[in-house]
Amino acid sequence: MKALRRLIQGRVLFLIICAAGIGGTFQFGYNLSIINAPTLHIQEFTNETWQARTGEPLPDHMVLLVWSLIVSLFPLGGLIGALLAGPMAIKLGRKKSLLVNNIFVVTAAMLFGFSHKAGSFEMIMLGRLLMGVSAGVSMNIQPMYLGESAPKELRGAVAMTSAIFTALGIVMGQVVGLRELLGGPQVWPLLLASCLVPGILQLVSLPLLPESPRYLLIDCGDTEACLAALQLLRGTQDVTKEMEEMEEECAACQGRQARRPWELFQDRDLRRQVTSLVVLSSALELCGNDSVYAYASSVFWEAGVPEEMIQYAIIGTGSCELFATFVSCVVIERVGRQVLLMGGYSLMTFWATIFTVALCLKSSFPWMPYLAMSCIFAFILSFGIGPAGVTGILATELFDQTARPAAYMVCGALMWTMLFLVGIGLPFIMESLSHFLFVPFLGVCVCGAIYAGLFLPETKGKTFLEISEELHRLNLSMQVQGPTRSSREVIQSTEL
Repeated sequence: MKALRRLIQGRVLFLIICAAGIGGTFQFGYNLSIINAPTLHIQEFTNETWQARTGEPLPDHMVLLVWSLIVSLFPLGGLIGALLAGPMAIKLGRKKSLLVNNIFVVTAAMLFGFSHKAGSFEMIMLGRLLMGVSAGVSMNIQPMYLGESAPKELRGAVAMTSAIFTALGIVMGQVVGLRELLGGPQVWPLLLASCLVPGILQLVSLPLLPESPRYLLIDCGDTEACLAALQLLRGTQDVTKEMEEMEEECAACQGRQARRPWELFQDRDLRRQVTSLVVLSSALELCGNDSVYAYASSVFWEAGVPEEMIQYAIIGTGSCELFATFVSCVVIERVGRQVLLMGGYSLMTFWATIFTVALCLKSSFPWMPYLAMSCIFAFILSFGIGPAGVTGILATELFDQTARPAAYMVCGALMWTMLFLVGIGLPFIMESLSHFLFVPFLGVCVCGAIYAGLFLPETKGKTFLEISEELHRLNLSMQVQGPTRSSREVIQSTEL
């Protein structure tokens, strides 16, 4: 209740969450899902365009190749955006980076909207690449911006809203893509161009809100601007204690330059943080959640769901993830990050095992397809409660101000690369493993649960400086033992 009162008191923080989210991770989820509805229409358009140019139809395998490029250019653009996010966050700041990022959105929306009239499927490909760049930038900078703007007792819940907006974007994309709305053969360019609406909403609302106080103080050295932003965010003039904590963090970072991604791997003092980031970010994309979505249609069909109703059942899967991330946002500051990650991966292991058994026995028992269908919803709920949102907080909490942008570049590059590889390899995995599709993902879930339980430090309710000091102690214990000294002295000696 105390945390809820703080959030209501700081209404500006709530507005930042909405403004950053609607043009940030919402766009990622939205563009990830809307591309499914017009699949056949875009393939027909590609064939018709080629025939109009050359007088001959495009072979089926080439149509599929063009379609694969349209789909895969999105994660490729995301990788580019993740690499741009770090320098943008340092040079432009968190808020301005999100605003500038909408240049990609506006350009992509124009390409989508005029692609049919121009008779150019290449415009769709370029638009998907630009939307991927936009998603890559926003998925890195949004949780950084929110995590640095929130008080420590709300930091986890506020950062979790990035996952909520992702799930909301997926659901909205599924709804808008219905045949009755914008999923028809005549209006699919409008469906793709509808990404412009969230971009405009962010461009209108975000300029009215403050920059990250930590960025203003530690990166810019502007104490007055930091104090004004903090007072506006908290809804009170009395922010002395929080300013003192930030000044201590600023003193600890004094004299350090912003880290580059490769420097994170070279620094022994960051070994545990980097390992945690690499292991858990990779597990997020390799845990099989995307495969569940890919397999859902066939499972629903085998369970007896009418073909015309399957699209509504698919919306139910997205709604499950939205509900689960909302629950996780509410409970994260009570149960902690470690418990949610470990519990989420453990539940996913259990449900994936039952799902595999159900697929193997679906022809033996008439009720097995219904069990498989239930496992899909349970698996997505487990993913939403734990890995979906908590993983995105790690780079914010485990790294200090100088290393945080580089950490998000590493995290984003890993995530988008894994997403690309899964998208390319999933059809072949489904074909070769058949009912045992989830066996590899089971191993990933088990490893994720074990790592979160044994090696991930709990950060609930701690300041960034307290987290940094604890991680310094853990990293020092892994190195050659020397004279006992406090982590604060280690920071000062590093400065000298």
